[in-house]
Amino acid sequence: MEKAKVYFTKNLSSESLIKIYDAVRKTLTGKIAIKVHSGEDGNQNFLHPEYFKDIIEYVNGTVVECNTAYDGARNTTEKHKELMKKHGWSKYFDVDIMDAEGPDLEIAIPNGKIIKKDYVGKNIQNYNSMLILSHFKGHPMGGYGGALKQLSIGCASSFGKAYIHGAGDPKKFWDSDHDEFIESMAEAASAVVNHFKGNIVYINVMANMSVDCDCCAVAEDPCMKDIGILASTDPIAIDRACLDLVYNSNDPGKDHLIERIESRNGAHIIEHALTLGFGTDKYELINID
Repeated sequence: MEKAKVYFTKNLSSESLIKIYDAVRKTLTGKIAIKVHSGEDGNQNFLHPEYFKDIIEYVNGTVVECNTAYDGARNTTEKHKELMKKHGWSKYFDVDIMDAEGPDLEIAIPNGKIIKKDYVGKNIQNYNSMLILSHFKGHPMGGYGGALKQLSIGCASSFGKAYIHGAGDPKKFWDSDHDEFIESMAEAASAVVNHFKGNIVYINVMANMSVDCDCCAVAEDPCMKDIGILASTDPIAIDRACLDLVYNSNDPGKDHLIERIESRNGAHIIEHALTLGFGTDKYELINID
């Protein structure tokens, strides 16, 4: 497989989001879903709708999210909609909680080693293409969160999230084999890629990089300086590029983030994704500044 193109800019402005999207040169067509992270109530690090406003309006898509599988401000549609209002998403955009009403859409994963199906919000069927807007940072369970996590956990329904976390058994949400959970995420990511037949663009924003995810109501403050924005049509390559930028940084704060990633075997999601054949970890980093 030839190297994937991953575009990069150190400029974190709203204008740069449009510039880097254009650099990818893949026009998303039809009805476009724009996957964001709504941010758990109390989280101070999530990227706010004002930051994404220009790119979302430029693409002219619908902001989509799914409910969580654990207690908090997003585990029911009613609470999640209220939070989307509180955090400003509904103020600017049409918002679709894709699993607001059942039944979930089941997507088969024929080559899955751990899970053979993915449960996603059924409203995903209403869209022809997707823009994945990911906030790259650490994660208390996955080690890190980027494009692959947005595809998998992010697009999964509330039940689907529990199914992935439990490596196929929702009752084992908190105590499944850890590597099998990581592999389940990779397999669920492949299901969404296959559903859209690759008609997806990925943007990872490396800012506010805490060891904790935006799903944490109580999260650590960022531990290293902002790095920039990346964009690609390959979710494996863009995540690999982000990890490489962290490892190659001269910021001493990177050690804390790397410890979080390595202690959770976070890069294993890339290793397993490669076996599923929906991308490559070989990339060319193209600076657009």
